[in-house]
Amino acid sequence: MVSAENNDASLPLKERFKDLLLGDQIWPNDSKVQVELYTNENSLKERLQWFFIKNQKSSLKVRVLYFSLNLLSCILYMAQVLNDTEQEHKCLDCQYKNYTILNINWASVIWVERSEALWCMQLSVAVVCLFPRILVMYLCYKGNIRQQIFRITFILEMIDSVPFFISIFYRPLRNLFVPVFLNCWLAKHALENIVNDLHRAIHRTQTAMFNQVLILISTIMCLIFTFICGVEHLQRAGGKINLFESFYFCIVTFSTVGFGDVIPDIWPSKLLVVIMIFVALLVLPIQFEQLAFLWMERQKSGGNYSRHRAENEKHVVLCVSSLKINRLMDFLNEFYAHPGLEDHYVVILCPAEMDTKVRQILQIPMWSHRVIYLQGSALKDEDLVRAKLDKAEACFILTSRCQADRNAADHQTILRAWAVKDFAPDCRLFVQILKPENKLHVKFADHIVCEEEFKYAMLALNCICPATSTLITLLVHTSQGLEGQYSPGDWHRIYDKCSANEVYNIVLKDSVFFSEYEGMSFPCASFHSYKKYGICLFGVCPEDSKSILLNPGPQHTMKPLDMCFYINITKEENSCFKIKKSYKKSPKNQVPMSSIVASSMAIDIQDIDSPSSLGPSLSTEPLTSNRRQPTKSAALQIPAPPISHTEDVSSGRSEYPRIHVSGDESSESYVRGYPPNLPYIGSSQTLCHLRKEKMPKCCMQLVKFLSKTCNHEDDDDVKAYSLMNKLTIVSAEVAGNGLYNFILPLRASYRAQNELYPIVLLLEQEPDADFLETVCWFPMIYYLVGSIDNLDNLLRCGVSFAANMVVVDKESTMSAKEDYMADAKTIVNVQTLFRLFSGLKIITELTHPANMRFMQFSAKDCYSRAFSKLQKKEREKGTNLSFIFHLPFAAGRVFSVGMLDTLLYQSFVKDYMITITRLLLGLETTPRSGFLCAMKITEADLCMQTYGRLYQTLCSTVGHVPIGIYRTESQTAGPPETPRSPLSVSLSEFEEGRDPEEHGLRRRSVRWASQLLGPWHADRDAEKSCQQQRLLLSCTERQELTKLVMKRMKNLGLCTGGFDEKNDNQSSHSYVLINPSPDTRLERNDIVYIISIDPLSSMLNVNSSKTSEKRMGEENKATESPQNKDQNHLSHFTL
Repeated sequence: MVSAENNDASLPLKERFKDLLLGDQIWPNDSKVQVELYTNENSLKERLQWFFIKNQKSSLKVRVLYFSLNLLSCILYMAQVLNDTEQEHKCLDCQYKNYTILNINWASVIWVERSEALWCMQLSVAVVCLFPRILVMYLCYKGNIRQQIFRITFILEMIDSVPFFISIFYRPLRNLFVPVFLNCWLAKHALENIVNDLHRAIHRTQTAMFNQVLILISTIMCLIFTFICGVEHLQRAGGKINLFESFYFCIVTFSTVGFGDVIPDIWPSKLLVVIMIFVALLVLPIQFEQLAFLWMERQKSGGNYSRHRAENEKHVVLCVSSLKINRLMDFLNEFYAHPGLEDHYVVILCPAEMDTKVRQILQIPMWSHRVIYLQGSALKDEDLVRAKLDKAEACFILTSRCQADRNAADHQTILRAWAVKDFAPDCRLFVQILKPENKLHVKFADHIVCEEEFKYAMLALNCICPATSTLITLLVHTSQGLEGQYSPGDWHRIYDKCSANEVYNIVLKDSVFFSEYEGMSFPCASFHSYKKYGICLFGVCPEDSKSILLNPGPQHTMKPLDMCFYINITKEENSCFKIKKSYKKSPKNQVPMSSIVASSMAIDIQDIDSPSSLGPSLSTEPLTSNRRQPTKSAALQIPAPPISHTEDVSSGRSEYPRIHVSGDESSESYVRGYPPNLPYIGSSQTLCHLRKEKMPKCCMQLVKFLSKTCNHEDDDDVKAYSLMNKLTIVSAEVAGNGLYNFILPLRASYRAQNELYPIVLLLEQEPDADFLETVCWFPMIYYLVGSIDNLDNLLRCGVSFAANMVVVDKESTMSAKEDYMADAKTIVNVQTLFRLFSGLKIITELTHPANMRFMQFSAKDCYSRAFSKLQKKEREKGTNLSFIFHLPFAAGRVFSVGMLDTLLYQSFVKDYMITITRLLLGLETTPRSGFLCAMKITEADLCMQTYGRLYQTLCSTVGHVPIGIYRTESQTAGPPETPRSPLSVSLSEFEEGRDPEEHGLRRRSVRWASQLLGPWHADRDAEKSCQQQRLLLSCTERQELTKLVMKRMKNLGLCTGGFDEKNDNQSSHSYVLINPSPDTRLERNDIVYIISIDPLSSMLNVNSSKTSEKRMGEENKATESPQNKDQNHLSHFTL
């Protein structure tokens, strides 16, 4: 190196520059030498080792030849036995001799009859087999010759081949007996080597189970063949038997039957039988034990999914980190609830060992031939190959929500999704994620469900649209509506029947439901399809757009290629259409549908553009006031939508007291716009109510605000700041990005001004600066650091005057040693709140749906106990919807995010369900798409009488589409299982439609008859007296708790006015009716879920109609009569 550097340095600069430019061109005539690099030595021994041992393909060919020759030698031996018919055996070209020893003539054992041709063939086989055996022994020699010589395979080869070599030089030995049948053991050894080389050659991993089965079968066959040939040959010296008789004797002996018709009669044969039995007893149990062990291990790992089945059958793969029985049954029940998926297989890929309960479930015949459990990881390609993921229809990746670190659970889910997408790019991917900020990494998935997004949005809508969580949960579950058919409660049967409604879709031109409404407006088609078929058309995907629109309003005209989305008990393809012509009298006080249709044109339409027409009869405003206001018309009256994006929020009429705000929180400081700071990448852009200037972070801290230590605070009292009016409190452990999705629906631009109630976040940890920077642009957002189990913290954040209390499940308590104990602390804290503040509407999230029965638990409530028995009966029947019978769930007071798993499962069949759910919850907004809201039925609105009439009124006036009812009923009638006397039934039937005199006579006769039923009435009176005593005790306990809370409030300096107001919520139950029948009677305080039209699109439609009306009015002003004017006005709003 030194000399080369010196030589290069000695060259002139010109030459070195020329060498740099021209390179190899300055030596054009230099010859080049090719150098071959050898990885092995080029000696003869190395080449032979490469050919016979190291090279997979060549060694495989040699072993196949060796195996074939060993089998051929066994066949030649059998041919020799069959052709040996001599009575006296001797050596070739020798005299017969008697070799009698121990009373046995050994001549027939030592010598055999072998033809010249047979000897030549056996000699050839022996030579060919012996040569590679000696060669391989030489190639494998590493200095220990004794180890090579005393190997069993070499000894057997010598025994079977050397006598044939000797017979070449010494002719008389050509008739010598050679135990060639022992070559079967050499063939067994060669077969094992062939299998190993075969798997190496084709790069396929062999299973230990296959090898062990092969070893066991080959061992049994070798034992049987050795036994047959040995006994047959030794019996030549005694009573001769042929090969078939020897085979028969072998099977009878090994099967321990022992008939005794064929037995060995000389001691060598008997000795061989004893030896073979001992060998079998030593070898076979060891083989069976190893096979059983491998079988048990294979059962744990699940084996492989057959490639033949994967190519001919359809299957999906379910990837989970841990599998619980409840989650598995939810998936299987929901997946196989669709008739088109009955022929699909489910392959479960889980790294954990199968749970005992899961194993028991998968052994049920209903699931054993459908579900295959494989223990493995989605990050390993060999496990994905076992599951045949490249042939799968879809892959579901479920996260572990009970893990303490939810970010770590999401990271595992992300890696699984990446591995699946890398292995099978064309496989449909369904991913479940926990944190919304982690959705960015799995955007490539076909369908994604983020738990925190959905749960916070549902909890938020529960505050303004009661039981939204129940409504959405029932829509995303598949049910036949038969779970509560045997319930003694009427409302329970109706509620369960309506819970069977689901969302379906169909193209307009292919539909019997909607094809006749082509060219009509959307509200018109929705009403007529509901009137005729009882289905609720609530959304559409236009042919010129890929976006789903909820209630696009009257401006949308139905076209043939529009995709219609409707709510019904079953889809149209499974419906049977029968035209019924019946003329039954309508029930008393019930308006038939014919009268509804006939009165369509007679509805007194109010001008929604005129401020004087605004009324509170049926409004989309908050639904907690029961104030009655008279109305002048039966028409629906709803306030006009906002006018523009950026104008300030205008004050409108409301049946609730106006929110008084102070200083910079006045309504004039609100604008509509998009939030300037998004908490995470991928959060939806939603038009919201925002402040013109962001709120100082010190003003958001409720402690400083209440203590008036904030420099930005004015002199107004905190109560004037409206914190005690319609307050919503959210109790959470940390201020995560999911809380943003709680605030977003409550501050959406389509919400009315009087729905913007204060939100107080009760957090156990101080929120970080990024979160406060995100939410400071929203009006009336405050936080307080405290815990739900501290009464002082609850009172300081205004729980005594709050309308809603939302309790979010804590991440730190989701994992527990006993699974169902994860909700213990939350349930006890909520029960304490329920006892202290009975008038507070508490909305709780639980980890496990089974714990819903403990919400608002009362051990002496006979009504709840009666329905608890019904829930247990339905659970015993195997239903996966037992939680719908819990009264808190039916009322929308409790929710478990685990119930949303079916949303991901349904997306396999209904790929639109996630999008529709996000639109209903306000997580996404689409231009021209409506939103979910609710309105309350007052006594003045009961003139419409039925839900069908309400449906028509909403569609014909403002274009809204109702989808269900939230109904509250009193429990004063007693528990559903309380027996009812026939006398009381007859009395109730008699009291209707009777005159007073006859009614009094009937009552006296009933009183006389009731005396005959003394025991029954005595029991009933005793029960009533017990109920009255419990009521007195509860009132006393309530008074004591009220005094305790009020005393604590006075000590904290809080106002106690209005806290001790009585509340009767405990004596009522609520439930949701999805798409009820048209003749369903409306009741006071019913809350109707409606899909309202987009305010912007309605504003544009109203402006255009105003312009056209003004132009038409100017042209026809002179000739237009009042009657024609009314008809022209009506044509813009009627269907």
